[in-house]
Amino acid sequence: MRASMKFMNYVIVGLGNPGNEYEHTRHNAGREAVEYFAKKNDASEWKEDAKSEATVAKVGKTVLVLPDTFMNKSGSAVVKHVKSVKAAENLVVVYDDLDLPLGKVKISFNRGSGGHKGIESITRAVKTQKFVRIRIGVSPATSSGKLKKPDREEKVIDFILGKFKPAEQDALKKVYKVVAGAIREIIEEGRLVAMNHYNSV
Repeated sequence: MRASMKFMNYVIVGLGNPGNEYEHTRHNAGREAVEYFAKKNDASEWKEDAKSEATVAKVGKTVLVLPDTFMNKSGSAVVKHVKSVKAAENLVVVYDDLDLPLGKVKISFNRGSGGHKGIESITRAVKTQKFVRIRIGVSPATSSGKLKKPDREEKVIDFILGKFKPAEQDALKKVYKVVAGAIREIIEEGRLVAMNHYNSV
């Protein structure tokens, strides 16, 4: 890890479902992106934290959290690490987003859930939506950029719990590198600098 890293008190959460059967599914993109960040930034060893029902590691004073609950119960893991509404401003949640094409990453703050069950759970638990989100696009798109996301709830569930295709996995490697850079920039420079940088790409 570079010496210039500022050891700030952030909580970085990667959303997904626990268990081997959910590895490399679209709904686990956030979880895998945070695992990538940990690997590239010399994080401490991942450890199970029974109190918060999560797997936890640290990079300096920044805590990395992978909830071991299912997606719609993510808030119960996060609230153990985010003790107040004010502290939630230093919470960064990384997750999959059907409203973005695969390969696109967006950073936002203080916005709605967009129907994402994990975000809904966290918002209820920390009692605010004033936290940072890093949204990872998982939907296919046409050559003109039009999204081809599923249109019915049962299709949505099948899609997000489906595994990425090999070609999509290749694209994700670049995405995880971008997300790791975005997390680092948020920690070092603050969310506004990171949003201006990454949302303009």
